[in-house]
Amino acid sequence: MKTLVIAEKPDMGRTIAAVIEPKAKNNRTYLEGEQYIITWAIGHLLGLAEPDAYDSKYKRWNIADLPIIPDQFKIVPNPRTKDQLKMIGELAKRASAIVNACDAGREGQYIFALIQQQLKLRQPVKRLWISDLTAESIRRGFDGLKDGSEFENLTHAARARSEADWLIGMNASRAFTTRHNALLSVGRVQTPVLALIYDREIEIEAFQSQTFYEVAAWFRQEGVEYRGVRQGDKLTDGEVAESIAASVKGKTGQIIKYEAKQTKDYPYRLYDLTLLQREANAKYGYGAKKTLDIAQALYEKHKVISYPRTNSNYVTEQNIEGMHKTLNLLKNGTYSELALNAKPELVHKNNKGVCNPSRVEDHHAILPTLKRPGTLSKDEQNVYDLIVRRFLSHFYPPAEYKQHTVLTEVEKHQFKTSVKELLSIGWKVVLGSSDQEQGSSGKKKTKKNNNEEEETEEWTDKAFAVQPDVPVQCTKSEFKEKATQPPKSYTEGTLLKAMESAGKQIENEELRDAMKDSGLGTPATRAATIERLKNVGYITMQGKKMQLTLKGRTAIELIRRAGVDLLTSPEMTGQWERRLHQISKGEAEQDKFMENVKKFTLSIIEKVRVQAPAAADAFGEDARGSRGKGNGRTAVSKTVAKSKSTTDARTTKASAAKTASTTRTTTQTSAARPGAREVLASCPSPGCNGNIIEGKKGYGCSRFKEGCTFVVWKEYAGKKITSTMLKSLIEKGSTQVLSFKRKDGSTVKARIILKDVVTGQLSGEKQEASS
Repeated sequence: MKTLVIAEKPDMGRTIAAVIEPKAKNNRTYLEGEQYIITWAIGHLLGLAEPDAYDSKYKRWNIADLPIIPDQFKIVPNPRTKDQLKMIGELAKRASAIVNACDAGREGQYIFALIQQQLKLRQPVKRLWISDLTAESIRRGFDGLKDGSEFENLTHAARARSEADWLIGMNASRAFTTRHNALLSVGRVQTPVLALIYDREIEIEAFQSQTFYEVAAWFRQEGVEYRGVRQGDKLTDGEVAESIAASVKGKTGQIIKYEAKQTKDYPYRLYDLTLLQREANAKYGYGAKKTLDIAQALYEKHKVISYPRTNSNYVTEQNIEGMHKTLNLLKNGTYSELALNAKPELVHKNNKGVCNPSRVEDHHAILPTLKRPGTLSKDEQNVYDLIVRRFLSHFYPPAEYKQHTVLTEVEKHQFKTSVKELLSIGWKVVLGSSDQEQGSSGKKKTKKNNNEEEETEEWTDKAFAVQPDVPVQCTKSEFKEKATQPPKSYTEGTLLKAMESAGKQIENEELRDAMKDSGLGTPATRAATIERLKNVGYITMQGKKMQLTLKGRTAIELIRRAGVDLLTSPEMTGQWERRLHQISKGEAEQDKFMENVKKFTLSIIEKVRVQAPAAADAFGEDARGSRGKGNGRTAVSKTVAKSKSTTDARTTKASAAKTASTTRTTTQTSAARPGAREVLASCPSPGCNGNIIEGKKGYGCSRFKEGCTFVVWKEYAGKKITSTMLKSLIEKGSTQVLSFKRKDGSTVKARIILKDVVTGQLSGEKQEASS
């Protein structure tokens, strides 16, 4: 009998067949040779069954039927690909052994495990574990097939991930949807990612810009000219800044400190998937999913890069020879000049910036392969170019600079100058011209200092030097008004960075690496999570920037008010991902992990069941009574209203107050920039000890990070809400009588009423004309 090889996708199957059975007969859904039958899945052929597979009552969403926790999870074929699953079953009857040739990762392992389970395959299994699809790698992989039992722990981790996501997604989504009569998608990974975006937007809204003044001066010393920025206390008075600028102009100064030290910049790390997605987003504006799709095509279809779904930035000793061969290949073609000038001796097993086996687990960093690219699309060429240039950079020496720091004193005012003088361009020659930092003399780069002010660094490729003992002349001075800037909205690139470190602001690359096992999701799933948030209507894109919708904002606020903060905790959910990683290594138990997930699922249901339902307009116009875009669970639009009648609809003010007061998190996190804004009033939300402060778009509670959702937006029905009106709303419950213009041009008299003291929702109260 023959050996059945099951690849993950058709292209992969055909590529493998061309190497191990070059004369195989093509039977459309499989290829057959003398020794091997090669067939394929088409991604996931099977998935976990919907709740109604366990009991028909679950077709109707009802909070009284929760939680849904199967004793044994059922799997069902994907209707669109059931014929291919049946074909694999037929072929397996003619095979005495099976080779699992699905992607060498957790999801690839899971795809095969479900096929094996559904078809009850009993044959011994070998595992093909390779990082690229070149003929050489496939041959080497088949020469060294591993026993399938070696990957049992990886299968356990894959099952745990899938079943945990099902338990939390199904139960939490149904609970929040039926309780609040709106389609709300909740998930183990997507919800904490949404919380990252929410917290950033609240921080931006609460930010109050402060004006300050920068004084700069230009100095000359025997033919050398340089610019310095005044040091000392931040200047908030424009007249003082103008006076200082005038006082130093034309005066003689002295250099009181001068340091010059040589520095080296080493090549950036080789790409893992997340880093590739971040840079493709920054340079080309590609979304995470688009970059993943392109990288997958370069791997599967074109075979010009290694396995892209990796979380490693390093290679092993076994990869060094292949890297040298790839360098030789690149000496002909587009990259010939860069490859010919490269130094092969720089890439070796003792270069820890490249070769670090302890940092390589399932897959090494993304590398170009020994296959020349044929015709690539523009997008494919852009991503391939990033990978090749990053690869080539490691065959070049570090860039060398001389860092000059000058402190000049004039009229008792000190001015700091930073100049980075290029000595040797080194590896940066491989960067595109727009990415090279050295550029022309005088190019500036800004960086943040500890006080979050910008420091300007001059870049020059010309020799720079000053003489500390020689006086300088201040030839020019100026002062500029500046303003502190709010945090930036997330882009897909910066969100990927935050997901990788579970939301922690970690700039140190070594510490970031250490956090990789406890990030949000995996390199392979992060793009899908971001797409999910778009599809369910929680976020929209404005250019590169992510913007939270009203539905997304309300979803996070409801979850936090329900007292299930763990669902929104990036760090805690990142720890769950770490535990899954430990399961894959045999360092933790799948059963124990699932037991904890089930307990958490129960706690979610209990807390949502007693939560006060959301206001009728809390989600925006299109969020209720219609199918949520991209809702992949089930069609619920017709059942939500029916299910709603069975839920506990206790909506009295006393209940609302109790819910608000008992669902505050106990975490003592201060409001953004405490003390920087005037306190306008005490927060009226029951049980809240916060203060109302002014943000960019509204007046909100200083305890927003602890879960308080009170906010009054600065505009209502065309009227600007002033701080005086806000105080009246909080203290008296309404504004004075105001005039509102109708669409037909007529006016109507009305008061603005504070309708909900928990959320800050406003309404209008028409005033009858007096007789």
